[in-house]
Amino acid sequence: MNTVTSATAAASAKRSVAVEFTDIVKAFGPVQVLHGVSFSLAPGRVYGLLGENGAGKSTMMKILAGYEQPTGGSVSINGTVQHFANSRDAEALGIVLIHQEFNLAEDLSVAQNIFLGHEKKKGLWLDDAAMERESAAALAQVGLKVDPRTKVRRLIVAEKQLVEIAKAIARHARLLIMDEPTATLTPSETERLFKLIAQLRADGVTIVYISHKLDEVERVTDEVIVMRDGRFVARAPTSDLTRQQMANLMVGRELADLFPPRDLVAHDEPPAMQVRSFSVPGWAREASFDVRPGEILGFAGLVGAGRTELFEGLMGLRPSSGEVQILGKPVHLRNPRDAARHGFTYLSEDRKGKGLHVNFGLRQNLTLMALEQYARPWLRPDAERAALGAAVKDYGIRTGTLEAKASSLSGGNQQKLALAKVLQPKPKIVVLDEPTRGVDVGAKRDIYFLIQRLAREGLAVIVVSSELMELIGLCHRVAVMRAGRIVATLDADHLTEEELIAHATGTIQDRA
Repeated sequence: MNTVTSATAAASAKRSVAVEFTDIVKAFGPVQVLHGVSFSLAPGRVYGLLGENGAGKSTMMKILAGYEQPTGGSVSINGTVQHFANSRDAEALGIVLIHQEFNLAEDLSVAQNIFLGHEKKKGLWLDDAAMERESAAALAQVGLKVDPRTKVRRLIVAEKQLVEIAKAIARHARLLIMDEPTATLTPSETERLFKLIAQLRADGVTIVYISHKLDEVERVTDEVIVMRDGRFVARAPTSDLTRQQMANLMVGRELADLFPPRDLVAHDEPPAMQVRSFSVPGWAREASFDVRPGEILGFAGLVGAGRTELFEGLMGLRPSSGEVQILGKPVHLRNPRDAARHGFTYLSEDRKGKGLHVNFGLRQNLTLMALEQYARPWLRPDAERAALGAAVKDYGIRTGTLEAKASSLSGGNQQKLALAKVLQPKPKIVVLDEPTRGVDVGAKRDIYFLIQRLAREGLAVIVVSSELMELIGLCHRVAVMRAGRIVATLDADHLTEEELIAHATGTIQDRA
């Protein structure tokens, strides 16, 4: 027994990583984003790294993982100063970063992605069988039941997130950085991830958990480290801080109520949109719902329930059948341009893949869906710049210059730009799919109040979200989908996490 215990302790010690950041400075050209940041990470602990978008969290972790080099200061690993030329240098010491935005090759298989750059060989040939076998074991650890030979492009967003986590597991991480790991996961997948984190911690692995979901930080971390405006602000045992205190430290002020007060909806007003018996083959079946001007209608459901696919079908992005009326007139929407002409628009959950062209400028992104307004007869850059200036002010987009690329913005500001973009054509009905995914608490509040403002201006707003408290705090009604069907529609008076989960999982009598 003592021999086994000693062996386990020795293995844990071998896997341990201690980190010391000393006066870390980082500048991108003339812009300094980190200002002498110092803190340490002890082995075998889970740290919540908190801060608003743009606080410097991701930059710090990219330095630790070898994706960026500091302009000044040093990083010590187990007492030795390290200079990582690239991420492979960091991975050689067991430091692995799971990116918030997926870092996967879409046309390769799951197994090929997991071992990309770390391929196993048998003689001169790749050992596909060994890589698929080890990939299957890593996928089982994260609870993803897919064939390792499946092409990544065939996976849904939540499955891609789990592949990223499995990739880190397969590389035997000794220090694991998780950036918004549950943004797309179901409650059951999140629970499995939390169990995996506990298992890794017991094995001596250091974990940095970056999340804007403060309930998760409260539950899963041992200690909280807070950054603001590129500086270290505070650290404390998680048990010593309330969620409100965490939020206040992040934004540097007392944060008022997160959700705006819910306005009344005029039920005698005709619906802005009526959908009847609408089906998207393989995803949604016989869906029927209405949404009125001034109403915020939520859509809840587990991953795979068909929510996103239903609205992609309504936008003409997927084959579909059924009846749709907009402002009382029957319509047949063949594509997003058709939908926009009828006053119906959609903001994708995939902000960088489908929401924005991140390598384009802010101006080009903003006006892309409404070019007809700015190109009569020729494109008028001055008019575009004026529209961008108004949007930056109106939506609270924080940018150093109006000439910046979208990729230079923080996640929260990218989301505000994406919202401004889909609202440029002046729609009557807007669908916001996961509108606060990967967004900090301050930006979340901004977006919630913006959504309320849109409803007050008479828009019909549909919010698709995996965050139940978001739906409960914002919406007048919530439709719950399960296995492609709308199984219940709940008024604000009946909105509780327990009831939403019960309908989503089928453990309660449905009422549509």
